[in-house]
Amino acid sequence: MVISLRVPKYICALMVGLLGACSEDPVAADQGTDATSGTASDTAGAETAEPEAESDGESESDSDTNGESESETGTPADLPEEPEEPLYTGDPLPEAPPGDWNWVDIPGAKCIDGSPAGIGVRYGISDELAIFFEGGGGCFNAATCALFYASFANFDQLTFDLIWQTTVLQGGLFSTTNADNPLRDWNFIYVPYCTGDVHAGAAPDTPVPGFALGAPQQFVGYSNVHEFLDRIVPTFKDTSHVLVTGISAGGFGAAFNYDRIADAFDGSMVTLIDDSGPPLMDPYLVPCLQQTWRDLFNLDATLPPDCPECFADNGGGVYNLAHYLAEKHADQTLGLISSEQDLVIRTFFGYGVQNQGGQECPPGIIELPMNGAYFEEGVYALRSELSAHDNWGTYLQGGTSHTSISFLSYYLTNVNGIRMVDWVANMLEGKTSHVSP
Repeated sequence: MVISLRVPKYICALMVGLLGACSEDPVAADQGTDATSGTASDTAGAETAEPEAESDGESESDSDTNGESESETGTPADLPEEPEEPLYTGDPLPEAPPGDWNWVDIPGAKCIDGSPAGIGVRYGISDELAIFFEGGGGCFNAATCALFYASFANFDQLTFDLIWQTTVLQGGLFSTTNADNPLRDWNFIYVPYCTGDVHAGAAPDTPVPGFALGAPQQFVGYSNVHEFLDRIVPTFKDTSHVLVTGISAGGFGAAFNYDRIADAFDGSMVTLIDDSGPPLMDPYLVPCLQQTWRDLFNLDATLPPDCPECFADNGGGVYNLAHYLAEKHADQTLGLISSEQDLVIRTFFGYGVQNQGGQECPPGIIELPMNGAYFEEGVYALRSELSAHDNWGTYLQGGTSHTSISFLSYYLTNVNGIRMVDWVANMLEGKTSHVSP
């Protein structure tokens, strides 16, 4: 068993693990933008821009300039459909030499404390693109928010330059020198995690009961991703392959932002690798805890509206997003990495577990950490659900370790003779499998 270690700043926030969701973009809706036909004012402008032609005795119903007449019912002849306007139209990201990490401030993106946010960018020597969602905590009650604020309430260029690009962003899947790494030549986008909502929130100015520091909180991780994609998509519009991935809270974030990223890169291969973000089924992840996250982060605005199973009356059902992604994106490859008894994830899932039977959670009743055997049962129950889809693959390892792909364990972990790095390489080629001890 390989246990992943982080830099000191990371360790204090290893108690990670939340759920999130994705699909139609509430940011565009908030801005009053119709992604398919433009704004109402644009339409009105188009209708009034040209003056009417002078009549020569014929009414408009008799003929038009193209010689096309109306049907007998008075309906105009069919016209070609208006082309869809792209949802992401921002300026491309700044150019830079391949191999160098660079920080880019993204106006409109912010952290939980309201401070500005941005992304890291490293160009490669291929046309492929990896979008990596960082993990690092969660904020949904006084205890978890205190941990999160200790390390991740803000993230700027200084933080990126001093800590992340010199340590975290050199190993694992980020390595440009390890010949075993199938991603060594790829372009990379690093999405920092500073919103406490697994990159899935659309709830600005939201108070957390019992937690006053920084109140109200800016749970805007999902909204931030819209701002990021507004720059990323125009930059890499011709990419042949996109990997959407992340660790811990970022693993959840990768899964719950996958749908709109896959839609944005329609025509490209778009692979998902969720490392240590297992959205366990009800009752292993108890519905009342899911409801807490729905309420705080406004997840119901970011879950796909055409996934009715994602909206159970008791607050549960979020795991059904996995089925939705498999069916909607049947030609893509989706993968999950998890330890059988991941200590970090089952600690956070324990906020809401009354006992190992997974009963509903009365206020203040918790089991920290969640019973290991019960969590393991939930992991295999989830894998059984995912295995119903040919495009889902899973890589399960024994023990309690947490996250692998951005660390040395990406290369060293071996389960039944299959190395994790080789499983990832196969997934990138569309070859799914289910690996476990």
